[in-house]
Amino acid sequence: MTDAMTIAKAYLATWNETDAGRRAALIAQNWSPATTYVDPLMAADGPEALNGMIGAVQERFAGFVFTLLGKPDGFGDHVRFSWGLGLPDGEIIIEGTDFVTVQGGLIEKVTGFLDKVPAA
Repeated sequence: MTDAMTIAKAYLATWNETDAGRRAALIAQNWSPATTYVDPLMAADGPEALNGMIGAVQERFAGFVFTLLGKPDGFGDHVRFSWGLGLPDGEIIIEGTDFVTVQGGLIEKVTGFLDKVPAA
């Protein structure tokens, strides 16, 4: 069984790292070279694309941070957790739930869902 909390924390640390070089190191440490990511708004194939995608999200939501909502759970190589995005010590404006497949202890596949999004 993959430790769901460890995976969720590594995932969120990657999304919260604002320096592209340090973020690339986190991706190399915690994500598979064959990683894929998909949610209703974006997708990435491979570590470089993932790093660029996260960088674009951070530009769009400068100063915002991802936080864990609730307790991650999982079984086998599957992990599920919810997260919030907002200003530190501020209101969470976006919430989501991600489903992660882990191979060899590394995040390999992410399917994300947006649970709460502000009206346009």
